[in-house]
Amino acid sequence: RVLVAEDSAVNREVVQQALRQFDIEPVFAINGLEAVDLFKASRFDLILMDISMPGQSGLEAISRIRQYDSKARILVFSMHQNPSYALQATRAGALGYITKSSDPSLLIRAIVDVMDNKLSLSPDIAQALALEKLGHEQTRLDDLTVREFEILRLLLEAKSNQEIADILNISPKTVSNSHYI
Repeated sequence: RVLVAEDSAVNREVVQQALRQFDIEPVFAINGLEAVDLFKASRFDLILMDISMPGQSGLEAISRIRQYDSKARILVFSMHQNPSYALQATRAGALGYITKSSDPSLLIRAIVDVMDNKLSLSPDIAQALALEKLGHEQTRLDDLTVREFEILRLLLEAKSNQEIADILNISPKTVSNSHYI
């Protein structure tokens, strides 16, 4: 059983066709909150999670699912090619990170790896992380907690403190206290 959290109809169709090759009919969620609710209602063997979705994002959903089930197998499938997103996703509890620009065969390989509890990264992300570490470059984004990263991401989307608090189910004061970034 596979849960796919993806807000794009086109990407849902692509994933569905890829999984049909293996006689897998996924269940879809269109945002992070729905993904968490569906996971709690019916356990899944794998969650394929987008990061940028309306309302609750994939990073927040990953954290909540992992709080509910520490053994949940989660693979991120995202348009973000910045290695900081991959780092935050793995900190939140994802076992893999594949960019949407990757060849579909890499998605299938990543699904198999994550089902075997192996870390899986798309080549572009693995290379970017390696180059960043080899160059000993670390951005301030890498130092953020998952929650701080989510607040920053929502601030960059021009959300108000109250909107961020509502999306993340935290107090506006907690949002304000995270503005030291």
